[in-house]
Order: sequence, then structure tokens, then C-alpha cells
Amino acid sequence: MRTDTRTIDMTEGPIVRELVLFSLPLLLGNVFQQFYNTVDSVVVGNFVSADALAAVTMTSSAVNTLVGLFVGMSTGASVVISQKFGAKDRPGLRKAVHTSLLATLFLGLFMMAAGYAATPLLLRIMQCPKTIEPLAASYLRIYFLGILGLMFYNMASAILRAVGDSRRPLYFLILTSLLNVVLDLLFVVGFHLGVAGAAFATILSQFVSAFLGLFVLAKSREDYGITMREMRIDRETLGKIIRIGLPAGLQMAVISFSNVFVQGYINSFGNASAAGWGIYSRVDAFVMLPLQSIALAVTTFVGQNAGAGRADRIRKSINRSILLSMVLTYAICIAEFALAPQVTELFNQDPEVIRYGTLFIRVNCLFDGLCASNQVHACALRGIGDAAAPMAIMIFSFVVFRQIYLFAISHTLNLIQLISFGYPAGWLVCTLIMAVYFRKSGWEKKIPERTKEPAA
Repeated sequence: MRTDTRTIDMTEGPIVRELVLFSLPLLLGNVFQQFYNTVDSVVVGNFVSADALAAVTMTSSAVNTLVGLFVGMSTGASVVISQKFGAKDRPGLRKAVHTSLLATLFLGLFMMAAGYAATPLLLRIMQCPKTIEPLAASYLRIYFLGILGLMFYNMASAILRAVGDSRRPLYFLILTSLLNVVLDLLFVVGFHLGVAGAAFATILSQFVSAFLGLFVLAKSREDYGITMREMRIDRETLGKIIRIGLPAGLQMAVISFSNVFVQGYINSFGNASAAGWGIYSRVDAFVMLPLQSIALAVTTFVGQNAGAGRADRIRKSINRSILLSMVLTYAICIAEFALAPQVTELFNQDPEVIRYGTLFIRVNCLFDGLCASNQVHACALRGIGDAAAPMAIMIFSFVVFRQIYLFAISHTLNLIQLISFGYPAGWLVCTLIMAVYFRKSGWEKKIPERTKEPAA
């Protein structure tokens, strides 16, 4: 197979070094992705109003409900492509790449229409305050109309990451994140378009990043490059992508939909609480980035080594990845806890919003490290091809258990501190169940036999 210097063959060489080299661009890319999302909140919160800030931030769960389904499919595509790459299967690799992109087009058109139509229902479920509802509806509908750009960028990036190239997706994000800042200021501050301006800035930037990703794939002469004459859906390949991606996608969509109900519990305490929760969500997303980047690197690492029959390297990568992600996460959590009021003030200066934002950050942030184990184990299982078990475990922990917890608390003590603790409670349950399942699953039997070489 032909490869270039931008790709990384993770089936040989030092394990930690390869994970770190691959995850660093992912981390920087995720930082810019969150920066991308956070700029809307900062600009709207400072130049429009606290209600506008709440409208923009509270829509995250609604967006992720539909986007989560596709993100899971892109995960499935990434696993299949990385396995073909690790197995040096050039025809299979090309089929997987072209099938993934064409399926993205069809799914994107469906999600555009579904998201636009479902906006009123999503806002009702969130118990969106009447004063905020028109702003939130405007932001959501514009966002969904431009969702195709986000989906093509995610799929193009998933293809590049599957072959070990995490740098070019980073470059695309840096460029379009800066573009988003300029467009936010132009549309919101310059043209006074409010939340609609923030939504337009986001979707235009996403279309630029999608174009860059597709342009790179179209111009590439490597085995993962695309051509129009090969742009067709291979049923067998699509079936493999769906078997891995659909459980991951359903998991993300269902959990995000469950978070819509969590947002409803938070909203019942008022507009300031809604805005404060939105700030917490934006801030804590940054803290989770090292953990998520390492877990995403594990998916590619495990996928390539599963294709190459290297169970020994997979086994050694798990504990090292968990330890590394926990250390990095807690180092950031300490700073987040100490600087919570100052960070919250960056979004809005309303004393009540600052009080709620600080409270939510401090109640939850020191539990973020719990996710290191469950995320790494889940991503490793998906890399092997077992996506059903992580889906079931996470839906139980983050949906069933969390909703039971929130219902019980809201109908007994109904303290905002205990309501916000619903997130860490779900994380703890998931971590325990996922660790037990991983050890008992017999995942090694799913790796094809091969003569093992010593792993670094």
C-alpha cells in the first residue's frame, strides 16, 4: 500500500510515543473545536444579553441529539478504514472511504430536514423559558440548515485520522476557528444580527472546513484519496460501518437527548441557572479535551492493531492511556476549580449567572477524571469492533440511571447542587460497569491470530 509521511502506522514502534504523537494534533484540534463553539457564547453573552447567551448554550444538547447519530457513523467508518489500513487491504480501504462519503451526503440531507422540523419539540422538552424560546429556535434552525458542512468535515477528518493523519484536520480547524471569530464579530457586533448572526458565522465556517477536507482527499494520490468514478456505496462495507457506527451513534444521540431533559431540570431554576449551566458546559468541555483526544487516538490505535493481529499492543496501550488521560485531566481540573468565578465572568457579568456558573463548575469538575477509564475502554472496544456493549453500558449509566437519580432528587430535596451532580453520578456507574465488562469480555478472541513481535 502507498502511504505518505503524514500517516502513522501504529502496528509497530513505541506505544506511548505513537499515542502521544497522534493525540497531540487531536487535542489541539479539539481545543479549536471548543473554541469554535465557545466564541458564539462569549460574543453573544457580552454583546447581546444573558437571555441570548442562554439560548445559544442550551441548544448544545438538542444539536448533539441529532449530530450524535452521525458522529457515531463517522466512528464506525474510522474503525473500518483503520482496520483496512492496518491489514494493508487497499481495495477494502478505498471502498470504505468512498462508501463513507456518499453515505454522509444522504444522511446529512435527512438530518437537515429532521433537525429543522424537530426544533419546536426539542425546545418544549427542555422546558425552554418563553422569553428565550424565539432566540433558541432561531439559532437551532439556522444551525440545522447548515449541518451538512459539519458532517462532511467530520467524515473527512475521520478518514484522515483512520490512516494516522491527525495534523491536517487540525490545520483546517485552526483556520476555520479564526474565521468563525471574525464572522461572529462581523455578524453580531457589526451587523447586530444577534443569535442568528452567531449561527450564520458557525455554519459558514463549517462549510469552509468541509471544503478543505474534501479538497485534500480529492487531490491525494494515496490509497485513501477519492475519485468521482469510485463514488458508490458498497453494501458489505456499509453494513460493517453501520454495525460499528450505529450503536455508537445511537448511544451519543440517546445520551444527548437525555441531556435535553437534564437541561429541563436546570431550566426550572430560572434563566440565570440556564445561562450558568451553559457556561459550565462550555468550560468543562475544554477540561475533557485531553481525555477525549487520547480516547480517540486509542480507537485508531486499536483499529490498526486489530487489523494487524496485534493483541499484545492493544493490551499494553489500555492502562497507559488511562493513566495518561487521568493525570492530564486532573491537572486542569484543579485550575478550573480555583478560577471558576473568573472564567464564568468571561461569558457574562450578571452576578446570578456568575454564581450559578461557579457552582456548577465546582460541583462537577473534580469528577471529570472518572471518565478516563470508561472512555478509553469504550473506544478500545469500538476499535476492535464491539460497539454494542459500550452503547448499552453508557445508555444505562448516562440515561436510565441518571434520569432515575434526577427524578428522585427533584421530587425529594430538589437542591440545585444535587441536580447538577447527576453528571458525576452517571460517570461513576459507567466507569465501574465498563471496567468489569472489558476484563470479562474476552476481546482478545476477536483479534485474528498472528505471530506476535515484542511491543515497545
